[in-house]
Amino acid sequence: MLRGFSGGVHPPENKFTETRAIKVMPSPKRVYIHFSQHTGKPARPLVEKGDVVKIGTKIGEGDGFISASVHASISGKVVALESCPHPVLGSSLCCVIESTNGEEWEDTIEEKDDYENMSKKELLEIIKESGIVGLGGAAFPTHVKLSPPSDKPIDTLIINGCECEPMLTADHRLMLEHSGEVIEGSKIFRKILNAENLIFGIEDNKKDAAKKLKKQGVNVELLKTKYPQGAEKQLIKALIVREVPRGGLPMDVGCVVQNVGTCYAAYQAVKHGKPLIDRIVTVTGTAVKRPKNLLVKIGSPAIDVVNFCGGYVKQPKQIIFGGPMMGIAQYSENVPTIKGTSGIMVCKDAVIPEQGPCVRCASCVDVCPMGLMPTEIYKFVNNKNYSKAEEYGVLDCIECGCCAYSCPSRIPLVHYLKFGKSEVWRLSKK
Repeated sequence: MLRGFSGGVHPPENKFTETRAIKVMPSPKRVYIHFSQHTGKPARPLVEKGDVVKIGTKIGEGDGFISASVHASISGKVVALESCPHPVLGSSLCCVIESTNGEEWEDTIEEKDDYENMSKKELLEIIKESGIVGLGGAAFPTHVKLSPPSDKPIDTLIINGCECEPMLTADHRLMLEHSGEVIEGSKIFRKILNAENLIFGIEDNKKDAAKKLKKQGVNVELLKTKYPQGAEKQLIKALIVREVPRGGLPMDVGCVVQNVGTCYAAYQAVKHGKPLIDRIVTVTGTAVKRPKNLLVKIGSPAIDVVNFCGGYVKQPKQIIFGGPMMGIAQYSENVPTIKGTSGIMVCKDAVIPEQGPCVRCASCVDVCPMGLMPTEIYKFVNNKNYSKAEEYGVLDCIECGCCAYSCPSRIPLVHYLKFGKSEVWRLSKK
């Protein structure tokens, strides 16, 4: 019997690109690299207009404990430091670099053949300096996640290879094409954490990837294909039957979860000295001519990525960064990729269903993987009763969208819950 969790949904997978090998997209003429593309405080700019940078030049320094550095993804000239479109924040401060058509790397970037003999402290410092963040969605700075307090020892490291979001196949292709590097990255994390157990969790619709990893001697557990199987708390519950307490973190139950893409990025940083300047992105949807899995430079405008895939079949009604369940619709085709961009969906149509009244069917309650009552929280938020919304657990919402997906009245429940969370945080700071 396959492991799983309570709640969740199984939307159509539509993973049309799962057999398409990763292609390298050439560097764009211009990149737009945001100083805020991770959880926490934006990086502090280190460059000015007119500066010449190389591939891998640090252009932003992590500012504070929860922050991450950013690096130039192309060699060229800094032509502006200005506010630009941002796929999550709307707009934010950005470093605009114009290519000099060269591929000149920063001099300090070099291979390290002896990385296996490095200390935990040395490995952690490289990961921090390389600007590695979680590539599964939240983009939390990896060096922080690998530094739990001494009173919270970690015995289990879980590597998330679920990729439960429909249509996205970047992690699947990564596990198939770079399984050795992913495993080496996981071993680096395991050494830093001093974790006894290392488990790869993979949904059973990726048996080929599971088989390839198993052949290389790692512990792989197949999980039921269900959304959101890849959410941290659900993954921990399914694999090691531990429940993260309300308001708690995986470290509270002796566990750390890292994405396969993060493992690969960490290996690249430690072994090859390469900072996080590119990532694999699934480009898919009904309005793109040739859907692909691409290795894309951070800061590449969405339109450049789409054009490399043959351009539009017809002018799209919607462009989404991410997948159909948790992705964010964009207001411009010029929005650049950031570290957390796992996919670009280009859609011919964008149907916004008419919202009806709540019929008290409890479908949203049945599918909520966090055991919440979205219909009740929605009413509290709608009536601006944020204290009651907090009491009913609005802050525990993981914004997976299962509630809205299952609602027969098409109430955009997750939007209400996201707004409720922001209001609770705003009022608590006040």
